[in-house]
Amino acid sequence: MYFSLIIPVYNRPDEIDELLQSLTIQEYTKDYEIVIIEDGSTIDCKTIVEKYTSLTISYHYKTNSGPGDSRNYGMKVAKGEYFIILDSDCIIPSTYLAEVEKALTNEYVDCFGGPDSALASFSSIQKAINFTMTSFLTTGGIRGGSEKLTQFQPRSFNMGLSKKAFEASQGFGNIHPGEDPDLSIRLWKLGFKTKLITSAFVYHKRRIDWNKFYIQVTKFGLARPILNKWYPEYAKFTFWFPSLFLLGFCLSLVLLVVSFPYLLICYISYFFSLGVVSSVQNRSIKIGSYSIVAASIQFFGYGKGFLQSYYAIQLRNKIPQKAFPKLFFKN
Repeated sequence: MYFSLIIPVYNRPDEIDELLQSLTIQEYTKDYEIVIIEDGSTIDCKTIVEKYTSLTISYHYKTNSGPGDSRNYGMKVAKGEYFIILDSDCIIPSTYLAEVEKALTNEYVDCFGGPDSALASFSSIQKAINFTMTSFLTTGGIRGGSEKLTQFQPRSFNMGLSKKAFEASQGFGNIHPGEDPDLSIRLWKLGFKTKLITSAFVYHKRRIDWNKFYIQVTKFGLARPILNKWYPEYAKFTFWFPSLFLLGFCLSLVLLVVSFPYLLICYISYFFSLGVVSSVQNRSIKIGSYSIVAASIQFFGYGKGFLQSYYAIQLRNKIPQKAFPKLFFKN
């Protein structure tokens, strides 16, 4: 099986440098190619790519049209039978490709997703956000618990897709974020299977500060009711949890005014527990404290975005592209 690694990039030559460096130490011994798609960058990574003569890389520059369309472009020009889609802010463990091949050999599927982790060199904020995005105590746990490993919705920072599945589905749509579950559901409707390969993890750097994280999770919340509208048979009650969490917190503040503090105490206990678990897991009280901030932003941003989108899309029946044009790229 010949792999093509599809990597879109936008103004991030430093990230591509780190990613390609990690690929030079892969334990995988078979041939594969790397396809870099420069999505209209004003700061390109061509000179970085040219350093890595030991790797088989093709470099393509195109006008800006968003990550989904850039991934589609890369898969169209790639030579492989199986595409592995990675974000430019990922660092790849040395065992990654070997683990992917092993898993696909044991049980082949046309689409897989892998988890993410944090390196010791990541900043405290990056580690806190990684914890919040993956923990069983937050929406990371909610998503993981609500999806079967054999019907997993891969995320495009670490995702595999066969050439056959790409050609049948035409790849990613122009919604962003939300293009990942949209593609997964369309693949299921076409009869393809997806799964999670737990051993195929990447180190996801998440180039994020608190404000960018808030913008990101708010967009996640905005996208979900749109997907529920498109695919109502795949809507789940668990998608409401962040919004219900947010509404419950607001209610706890109202109840506090009338001398009923117990609901707020439950919230304080939850955040305290989350901070303790993160502190132990990351061996850092600082990261534990930051994790409380990250979880608060995650619940508030996603919950607020979900309610805003639900009102516009589900209740007022607005056209998604007109209600939230910033979620859609024009190809």
